[in-house]
Amino acid sequence: MKGIIFRFGLLAFALLALFQLSKYTLIAPGFSDELWIAIFATLFLTLGFVMSRQLRKNAANDAIDDIDSSRVEELGISQREYEVLVQIATGKSNKEIADTLFVSESTIKTHVSNLLSKLDARRRTQAVTRAKELRILK
Repeated sequence: MKGIIFRFGLLAFALLALFQLSKYTLIAPGFSDELWIAIFATLFLTLGFVMSRQLRKNAANDAIDDIDSSRVEELGISQREYEVLVQIATGKSNKEIADTLFVSESTIKTHVSNLLSKLDARRRTQAVTRAKELRILK
């Protein structure tokens, strides 16, 4: 975070310096202040998009690294069961999960039952707690 603040501070300084230099420029003496502002705004907008993309990519990689996918395979949790587990962790009911995943409520009940068995839990909250302990859920 400090690096980002430093970069933007440095860019703000560069922007102010360029505004000062634009008064004395020999290359484009006919440029108006509005044109310089538009050029610098475009530059900052582009830089913002690039930095945002980089931050999102880093955050996604961090999230993936935190989850122990080999443990998921060890427990025999299928992809769909894992999706149900993630939905359970958000506090959704079976009906809400069924609507989200476009399956029937009885299918969700089956997945929940399988998850409880595989995670050695008696309740949904216990399953989520156990999944977090095993680092298969954030």
